[in-house]
Amino acid sequence: MGPTASGKSALALALAQRFDGEIVSVDSAQVYRGMDIGTAKPSRDERAAVPHHLLDLLDPTQSYSAAMFVRDAQAAVAGIRARGRLPILAGGTMLYFKALQQGLSALPVADPGMRAALDAQAARDGWPAMHAELARVDPVTAARLPPLDAQRIQRALEVFRVTGQPLSALQGHRAMEPALPGATVALALVPGDRAQLHADIARRFDAMLAQGLVVEVRGLRERFVLTPELPSMRCVGYRQAWNFLEGSINGRELRDQGLAATRQLAKRQLTWLRSTVADAFDPGHGDALEWAMAKVAAGEATGRL
Repeated sequence: MGPTASGKSALALALAQRFDGEIVSVDSAQVYRGMDIGTAKPSRDERAAVPHHLLDLLDPTQSYSAAMFVRDAQAAVAGIRARGRLPILAGGTMLYFKALQQGLSALPVADPGMRAALDAQAARDGWPAMHAELARVDPVTAARLPPLDAQRIQRALEVFRVTGQPLSALQGHRAMEPALPGATVALALVPGDRAQLHADIARRFDAMLAQGLVVEVRGLRERFVLTPELPSMRCVGYRQAWNFLEGSINGRELRDQGLAATRQLAKRQLTWLRSTVADAFDPGHGDALEWAMAKVAAGEATGRL
C-alpha cells in the first residue's frame, strides 16, 4: 500500500520477481480499458515479466465497486495460490484494501436514477452546496469529505436518499466478511518528506502529459459515449484533461489543477494509511526493497504466507 508516486508498483514488481509472485492490482482506475497513461498502468514489458491481474476489466462507460473488486481479487488470489505462486496485492485504492481486510458494510447498490438526479442538482447548485446538504443529513460523513469530493458526496447523499439513514450509521454493519483473513503480510510505503513526495508527483504528472494524457482522453471520447460524471472520467488527471478538451481551462491550469488533485489524493491515501494495521516504511530513509524482502521472507518462514 502507499500514496500515489511512492514507488509501490516498482516495489511490487521487484518482489514478484524475487519471490515467484503475481501481482493483483488494487486500483479503481486501472480496471478501465484504454486508460493507460493517466493511471500509470504497467507497461507491456512489465506485464510480460510478471503476470498482472485486474487490469483492463471494463470499458470506461461502466462502473466498478468495492464488492466487485473483492470478488475479482478473491478469484485472482485463489488462482495464483493454485499455481503455487505468491499473490502480491499492490495499489493505492485504500477502500479496496479495507474491504479485503475488514469486509464491506451493508450498503445499498448504486441507483442510476438517483445518481442522475444528484448530478443534475450538482450541475445547478455546485458540489459545495451538495456538501452543505450532506452536512445537514450526515454531519459525520461530511466532516471527513472535502467540499469538492464529488464522487463520495454523491454516494453519501445517494445512500441517505435511498435508505433514509446516514452513511455513517450504516457503515460498520458488515454484509461481507474479510476476504483475506489471517494469512497476509501488510506493507505500507509512507513517505515522510512531503515536499519530496510532491516533487515526485509533479515529475510523474509531467511525464503523463508528455506521454500524451490529453491525446488518450481525446481518443476515449471518440471511442465511447462518455460524460464527465462517469467514475472513469472523475479520476485524477482525466477530469482535468476533460476540462481542457472542453476549453474550460488552459494548458497551465490543466497542469496546476492536475497536480493539486494528485496531491489531495496522496493526502487522503496517507490519512487512510494512518488508520491501517501494516508494517510501514519511509522510502526516503533506506532501501524499500531490502526492507520489504525481509518482511516477506519472515512471513514465509513463519507460515503467514
